[in-house]
Amino acid sequence: MTLAVRVPEALSARIPAEQRGPGLDRDAVRLLVSRGTEVSHHAFAELPRLLRAGDLLVVNTSPTLAAAVDGRMGQARVVVHFSTCGDDGRWAVELREPDGQGTTRARAGGPAGAQVRLPGGVRLALEEPVSAGSERLWWARASGPEVLGGPRAPGAGVLGTLREFGRPIRYSYTERDQPLSAYQTVFALPSADGAGSAEMPSAARPFTARLVAELVSRGVQFAPVTLHTGVASAESHEPPYPERFAVPEASARLINAVNAGEGRVVAVGTTAVRAVESAAGADGVVRAAEGWTGLVVTPERGVRAVDGLLTGLHEPEASHLLLLEAVAGHTAIDRGYEEALGGRYLWHEFGDLHLVLPEETPHAEHCSRNCG
Repeated sequence: MTLAVRVPEALSARIPAEQRGPGLDRDAVRLLVSRGTEVSHHAFAELPRLLRAGDLLVVNTSPTLAAAVDGRMGQARVVVHFSTCGDDGRWAVELREPDGQGTTRARAGGPAGAQVRLPGGVRLALEEPVSAGSERLWWARASGPEVLGGPRAPGAGVLGTLREFGRPIRYSYTERDQPLSAYQTVFALPSADGAGSAEMPSAARPFTARLVAELVSRGVQFAPVTLHTGVASAESHEPPYPERFAVPEASARLINAVNAGEGRVVAVGTTAVRAVESAAGADGVVRAAEGWTGLVVTPERGVRAVDGLLTGLHEPEASHLLLLEAVAGHTAIDRGYEEALGGRYLWHEFGDLHLVLPEETPHAEHCSRNCG
């Protein structure tokens, strides 16, 4: 199901908030708050007073990779978006072509066996589509001096290529290239194997160290989880592909403790929802877990461990919308999008935020998260 709305181009956030005027920081964005169908409008800096002592924010610590690299396929110029590294060292990649305006447009991948030449002498051999019926993402194997120069972890040669020649993935609604630092959140932690997200876990971008300190001083807690996001093409709306995730034991215990008490578990971004719900049993208990998740959260499945969600404003496409509806219900999300459009909130990764909280009910009715 999708909402019958079209986001005007003028509402795309074209540059980060801190570049829109002197003295601004990342938190200089707006915050729409939904409690059921009740909607209110705030500055994001007001978040500490909108939450309460005992609430828990679940945050994704995945760093963003410089996942776009220029290459050539025969005589044609292409841009390779590196999505996810598989256990066998192959990478899921999306091939795009320059659009002449500094960004890219989608192109068909393949055929199997096709070669893409990358800087530094690395070559990619396309092997097979990641998903049957779609040729957007392909499994590709890298070879060349950066890959074959000694013992390495799976995918390590490509990670070296990204560090040396890559840039952040950018879509046409943005004004210009930004440094990789603009795509890192305050929660991002380097992983031991160099892994990260192809695209920024953007719901956490407006947080600053100052705001985190204020939240902690007011009794709001944080639970770190990790989910390395793959490429979400601007033109395609497939369900999410399997992605690597980890929910540490300490975070699982904290989530369970808050759920057993009076606090609310609020996921910062749909990636945090997906990680936590992948570790939650049918009984609602979250257990430490790591590996791959192909979970698609839907209203029929419901959410088992999450009460609320802080999320960016994105195109109302199917899989993202279904997750939001699983947390808050269709009526609430429909109302929120209507208010966001009417209030001219800004969309996409540099845009404004939407905080979805449960309606105020007695704690005996705490399982508004649809524990069934």
